[in-house]
Amino acid sequence: MTNSHSKRTDSDQGRRRLRMIIPGYPAFNVYSAVANKTTALGPVCVASAVNEVPGWDAEVIDENNYRRPGPMEATGNRPDYAALQERRPADVVGFYGGLTSTIPRLFELARLCRNQGLTTIAGGQHFAGGNIREALENGVDFVVIGEGEDTIRELLEHLDGRRDKADIRGIAYLDEGSVVKTAERDPITDFDRLPQPDFSLVRYANIVFYPVGRVRGCAMHCEFCTVNSRPRYASIERFLSQFIELYEKYNARQFFVVDDLFGQKRSETIELCRRLEEYQKWAGTRFRITVQIRLDRAKDTELLDAMRGAGVNMLAIGLESPIREELEAMNKQLDPEEMIRQVRTYRRKGFRVHGMFIFGYPMPAGVDFRMPADERVRQFRRFMRKSSIDTIQVLLPVPLPGTELNRRLEEQNRIFPRGHVGWEYYDGNFPLFEPDPPMTAEDMQTALRRIYGRFYQARRMLPLALHTLSMPAVIFHLHNLKKAWRRWDRRWWRSVFRFSGWRILRRWTADLKKSDFSTRIAGARRALKQTSKQRELQSK
Repeated sequence: MTNSHSKRTDSDQGRRRLRMIIPGYPAFNVYSAVANKTTALGPVCVASAVNEVPGWDAEVIDENNYRRPGPMEATGNRPDYAALQERRPADVVGFYGGLTSTIPRLFELARLCRNQGLTTIAGGQHFAGGNIREALENGVDFVVIGEGEDTIRELLEHLDGRRDKADIRGIAYLDEGSVVKTAERDPITDFDRLPQPDFSLVRYANIVFYPVGRVRGCAMHCEFCTVNSRPRYASIERFLSQFIELYEKYNARQFFVVDDLFGQKRSETIELCRRLEEYQKWAGTRFRITVQIRLDRAKDTELLDAMRGAGVNMLAIGLESPIREELEAMNKQLDPEEMIRQVRTYRRKGFRVHGMFIFGYPMPAGVDFRMPADERVRQFRRFMRKSSIDTIQVLLPVPLPGTELNRRLEEQNRIFPRGHVGWEYYDGNFPLFEPDPPMTAEDMQTALRRIYGRFYQARRMLPLALHTLSMPAVIFHLHNLKKAWRRWDRRWWRSVFRFSGWRILRRWTADLKKSDFSTRIAGARRALKQTSKQRELQSK
């Protein structure tokens, strides 16, 4: 990077720029195929707020969705920040720390930017659980704690010399080697005063799936999750206008609702869905909307009908586990057999169901539950077969900083030291702690491949080809063409995703075999044993 104040054009004189960077994944993973077609909503919201600050412009660079004509490094597919800085000099660089696995890349970029004299700011869910000193010692000047729209405006006023940083709520910084945390900032409740997310600020990206949101916070208090706060809702009008503006500006038709639990305010959700359906009929278009929803909403026929009318076609559901004891450990009041029935209900209503699972969840202290990995795999496969679920995502438990899961595993000295297993592995695809016996970390890693390998298979290529060739036959169902089309489309879509999933799994498995992760686990296990011995000696 060059000096931040060089190469300004005449039209830029007197204005400053904040570049928001979404760090890339450290390696190819199960999210990569989707990440290069979407972006994160939070950084876009913050950049949109910056763009309203007098004298400031903003832009977003998403390393997971970045392509030409954006300047590229000579090797790899990452942005060439030196060239970017030549074209559009930035004065401040913000970093999105929403995913813990991207933190090493965030620190790498922050150190680079600070060495070039740029002011660096980082925020995101990773820092909600602490880890603030680590960031401030790795190139970050300011850490934003909590929501960023108001905080970033005040930080820019400080950088313009119009506000004392000590008076800005919700930030942390270093002062003579000590971490200073200012007073906590209250959560935002009036969302209508904020600008709508402006996706034109995301440069050199190809966005197919547009993220939209109405709710911030979640009251479920899951042990493994960092989002534990009272839900706050934007107005129906604001949420509806996100869909309309994106369709009318960018011809967007595919949306992902980022809210953790769609449909929590039942009557308002039904009204929203009906208004979305009315707009689509008026505009002569059809949206394809993915939402995250609770399993028990399958019992609400009126809600499901409204969702189908609005264009909701894909449901992402946190099923977590088909094993009763694990559900109890997660504080999930679910019955595995009832879960199967409710998944089937969703599918009968015409929804595609994406099930999200956690494999090998650790039991609380005092609970003696021993199940071998083979039996756990068998129960997962049985559930997926009986429920006829469309797509799956199976992750290993991640003891994210600030969660109750992290606290209890730390107390038990089970989390692998980060010197051996660093933040880059905190994406749910790697074992991060010693599991409950008789399982081993190696068993957990192998189990993921076994579950995925049975579900996503190369042999799905044959039914995909047959379904594609059978498409002309649909037109002969003149008595019920719509129903025939939906049946064909669902089968074809299912085959596409099962085959595509196999290709992703094959690449991920090949990369894993080339890595040194097994060696890291062995070293981490020895370090844990050494720590346990030291604790025993100290307790005597």
